[in-house]
Amino acid sequence: MGKVEVETMGRIRVVTITRPEVRNAVDAETAALLHEAFQDFNTDVGVDVAVLTGADGHFCAGADLHQLPEEAGNRLTEEGPGPMGPTRMQLTKPVIAAIEGYAVAGGLELATWCDLRVAGEGAVLGVFCRRLGVPLVDGGTVRLPRLIGHSRAMDMILTGRGLGAQEAFEIGLVNRLTTPGRALGVAVELATEIAGYPQNCMRNDRRSAYEQWPMSVQNAMANEFRHGMATINSGETVSGAGRFSAGEGRHGEPV
Repeated sequence: MGKVEVETMGRIRVVTITRPEVRNAVDAETAALLHEAFQDFNTDVGVDVAVLTGADGHFCAGADLHQLPEEAGNRLTEEGPGPMGPTRMQLTKPVIAAIEGYAVAGGLELATWCDLRVAGEGAVLGVFCRRLGVPLVDGGTVRLPRLIGHSRAMDMILTGRGLGAQEAFEIGLVNRLTTPGRALGVAVELATEIAGYPQNCMRNDRRSAYEQWPMSVQNAMANEFRHGMATINSGETVSGAGRFSAGEGRHGEPV
């Protein structure tokens, strides 16, 4: 068994961190394998949505601190892949985190890099590295405030306290809450639902939502319109309107 396993399930790609002996902490090799796995996902036209998870009851306990004092520690450069691997990548397709157990420190940063998060009720999310003097360098200070607001993010970043899955769900850090052991299954179901939608439209809307952050409202609206016109010009909109006229998708029903 390698440190990262990749499985394709129809239009879904499942990427699993497989270092259960250290609660799926990420060392340099694992980070490189994760980066490679998501590069492959992003360029593979045969898959539409990815699910990131961890083996044997934990998502990820962060960087492997046993290797930090060594030359073999995680990559620490401003350019290139992040210390945890894919955290600086801007993908064209969505990724869903399936969280059981700990998603802490760099593991929390991996989870916030994903578009959506599904968590089992026993999951714990937190900036546990606070107590050890290990900084957030994989987007945690950027993505947490954007996901849950500045005040709640400061509570997590300054105190390092762990949030149970229920609290994480209530503040919007987790998107779907499920019974323990069901996070991966629910995430795959959600990924399958998303993969079933017209992909040009979904990806263009997703891209507009991410690109708007540094823009003025006026520029963001113009950017949204450009992406919308790209969808219309692709033919998906006319096709969808035709299917609606034929009776599909009424009252919010799936098509």
